[in-house]
Amino acid sequence: MGAIFISTAVLMLAGCYKDKTLVFDTGAEITRPVSFSGDIIPIFNKSCNGSGCHSSGGIAPDLTVSNAYTSMQNGNYINTQAPENSELYQWMIGNKGTPMPTDGSNKDYNSLVLAWIKQGAQNN
Repeated sequence: MGAIFISTAVLMLAGCYKDKTLVFDTGAEITRPVSFSGDIIPIFNKSCNGSGCHSSGGIAPDLTVSNAYTSMQNGNYINTQAPENSELYQWMIGNKGTPMPTDGSNKDYNSLVLAWIKQGAQNN
């Protein structure tokens, strides 16, 4: 009877880890009018201020219904001259760190926020 040889190989990979997620697909361009109260506040309520992160007394900006608009304007989170460079949008797509919301970037939310900023970021 012949001998059976089993060879074991060990594969070592250099340290590899995920430190940043960049989102390139930001969704389809929105061409309809986007409303702060009807489109943007529901995003904040669902994904930003309900978790306590961006609520009153939480991490800036305060994105609660009564404070969101003023907080973003006063904190320079909106740039209507260069909407894609807006701090709010940059956070949402992951260019400033972990994409917001923290459970993952949402291309539909990103599109709505970008359209709202392009349309002048009105408090409507």
